Amino acid sequence: MTLKIKDLISIKDLDRDELRLILDTAESFKEVGARDIKKVPTLRGKTVVNLFFEPSTRTRTSFELAAKRLSADLVNISADSSMVKGETLLDTARNLEAMQADLIVVRHPCAGAPALLAQKMTSAVINAGDGAHEHPTQALLDLFTIRARKKTLEGLTVVIVGDILHSRVARSAIHALKMVGSSVRVVGPPTMIPREIMNWGVEVFYQYDEALKGADVIMTLRLQLERQGRSLFPTIREYSNLYGLTARRLSMAKDDVLVMHPGPINRGIEIAPDVADGLSSAILSQTTNGVAVRMAVLYLLSGVAKHEPVDPQRTPH
Repeated sequence: MTLKIKDLISIKDLDRDELRLILDTAESFKEVGARDIKKVPTLRGKTVVNLFFEPSTRTRTSFELAAKRLSADLVNISADSSMVKGETLLDTARNLEAMQADLIVVRHPCAGAPALLAQKMTSAVINAGDGAHEHPTQALLDLFTIRARKKTLEGLTVVIVGDILHSRVARSAIHALKMVGSSVRVVGPPTMIPREIMNWGVEVFYQYDEALKGADVIMTLRLQLERQGRSLFPTIREYSNLYGLTARRLSMAKDDVLVMHPGPINRGIEIAPDVADGLSSAILSQTTNGVAVRMAVLYLLSGVAKHEPVDPQRTPH
């Protein structure tokens, strides 16, 4: 089986079988990261471009490592130069395509920017986060992490807490979790809950303690002050008191609850340090798994998968 799509812009682009294909393929690639020589020749001769119009540490580095471990040629572009000189996003991307780039990974502050490029280009486009719209590979690595720890995705109760309104991570995660049969609860200040939330098929809570009862997984979101434009709560201290994940709150969920955070973490605000570093935390596992998942996405969208099955045992010649 291969993906039927040319690009990965939204989790909604995938059906359930394709989503599971990506997770299963990532399982094959995860072993590569544990080797002394962390490289396979799978994408040798392919060119991957990271085109980032926003700052990024985890996502950009993760895609960079994923491409290099697959032996692809990689180019990192911040896009500052072309923007300063007045070039449009589409012209920048078309010039990259003219240089025979096979896959273009795009992060952009405007929702819909990767979708626009995908419509106009023959190169495969991967959305690495667009505005407050979606972040599909983050959702995929989150599901991969949950499945690795819980051995299943179906029937789980997942609590997503924080700034749902501005979170592309939350939107992608909700779509993905519902697709695989998990139940989703969202909790946060009323000012950070989208008006259309009831159409998303989730349970909405405003009291954190109530939402945590029976939770299998807790996803804590970063407080995105740079996207809010105005204060949506009185003080940081009040937000932390009401929606910060502490050891006391953690005890209200199931004993084997899994704690997740997409990063970067604001310690002591969204999550207490002892919880972030505790036995329930899978935060660093998310980072590790992100490389394997993005290797799977690059591989499956490169066209190579249509001609040869993945074999992580192969090593570069």
